[in-house]
Amino acid sequence: MFLAYENKLKWNWVIIACIITCFLTFAGIFGLDIPLYNFLHQFNWRIWDVIGNVFSTKNWLAISLIIVVIFYIRKLIQTKSKFNLLDMYSKIRSSYAFWVFCSVLSAALIGGILKIVLGRMRPIFYEALNITGFFPFTMDWAFHSMPSGHTLASFAGLIMIGMLAPRGRWYAFTFAVIIGLSRVCVGAHWPSDIVVGAFIGIVAANIVKYVLSKRAK
Repeated sequence: MFLAYENKLKWNWVIIACIITCFLTFAGIFGLDIPLYNFLHQFNWRIWDVIGNVFSTKNWLAISLIIVVIFYIRKLIQTKSKFNLLDMYSKIRSSYAFWVFCSVLSAALIGGILKIVLGRMRPIFYEALNITGFFPFTMDWAFHSMPSGHTLASFAGLIMIGMLAPRGRWYAFTFAVIIGLSRVCVGAHWPSDIVVGAFIGIVAANIVKYVLSKRAK
């Protein structure tokens, strides 16, 4: 999305997307989040819990890492090489699973820091006490609503997959959006949490592809 065909980052697009994200986030926090949440939460279907369990950040990282390890072992067997920690990167850098892993990991690290710094109350407080707000630098899970971890991980992983397999990029993007919206439907996040998570995931995927593509040459 932010990469040109010659693998150049369109920083002006990134800045524009950042401005739009900030606008939508503030619009959500100061008015739109509650009515949108009330509307989407009506569709709290069981399927969303299943999707949430499958496409968690931990699962994205674990599955992609397992595939990378399998790829690395296969490389060792093919080249009849011995395990060498210093030589590992040269062998796994061509693995697309490694690209997905790096994309999700970078997004998760940024998201994890923001969750603690922002300390946004999850919708459970609104449901139970009719209150919302921010308590920065709070370690409690209940105050880690923004950004959505499922959303940023799924956008990071699926956008990367879409860039690596361009024919399916719109399917990947659509599925990432569905995963994000499902987090509001189950009552785990506010709509603006999804917007921020999606932005982080998309930017992370593009920057990781930009960096790894250069190093792969």
